[in-house]
Amino acid sequence: MKHILSTLTLLLMSSLLLHAQTPVEIPLWPQGAPTDNGMRGTQEDLNGGEEAFIPHPSITIYPASRPNGMAIIMCPGGGYARLALGHEGHDMAAWFNAQGITYVVLKYRMPNGHREVPLSDAEQAIRIVRQKASEFGINPNRVGIMGASAGGHLAASLATLYSSDETRPDFQILFYPVISMKPGITHEGSRFNLLGVDVPAEWEDHFSLEKQVTDRTPQAFIMLSSDDGTVIPQNSIDYYSALNKHHIPASLHIYPTGGHGWGFGDGFIYKRQWTGELEKWLKEGLTFTTTNN
Repeated sequence: MKHILSTLTLLLMSSLLLHAQTPVEIPLWPQGAPTDNGMRGTQEDLNGGEEAFIPHPSITIYPASRPNGMAIIMCPGGGYARLALGHEGHDMAAWFNAQGITYVVLKYRMPNGHREVPLSDAEQAIRIVRQKASEFGINPNRVGIMGASAGGHLAASLATLYSSDETRPDFQILFYPVISMKPGITHEGSRFNLLGVDVPAEWEDHFSLEKQVTDRTPQAFIMLSSDDGTVIPQNSIDYYSALNKHHIPASLHIYPTGGHGWGFGDGFIYKRQWTGELEKWLKEGLTFTTTNN
């Protein structure tokens, strides 16, 4: 039995690899970023594939060998203090490529209390992906943003606070996202790292993204665990409710157990469910217009 399972695993891995090509890393700001987080030093590599500080933000593009025109930009989590670039980043590339999706991992800078920094990196990421659309077989009107935990806050920030049609994503996918900056609901570490101390009410409201949904917020797929004690489910539920109020197509998936931070890890017992549900949503649940508006 073990031999059969090992063979099946190898066949699955081989199948996924057939759909992947060599990744391409592109700096976000080769001439220097327009925003500054005040941090100085060198990148810090942590255990488990995590990185902190991030002096040189970039995107890594994983082109699909048979692109279907869709691209997804992933924002890993880490409480706005570090990036979980493995299970919430690069580990998903082969799975998305196998569906014909060009997959992009965003390595964004930490805010260090400079609230504008991560969003400026996310906006630049989607600009670059659209600028290089023809090079990678991407339809510029089928580019989505995805994020986990604090990266989910960044993804939802781009979906609600984008500065122009050029940087508006066409859809959003959120893993157990931080949404609110309100005490008692927010993840306190993410709030502190993004906004600092003594937060003015207008900043708190501005980055409480359930308050920023409009009729032009892109369609959404949201997933989380009911027993998440790190980023409480009210974040996702309130965001879903705001989307629903504005008649934005949204799919909310709450699994009974799993806690926080499961990403693409095999340890999450509902991995087969979320991957299957997301794959079906990407194939059948999305609606696109001919222009990015």
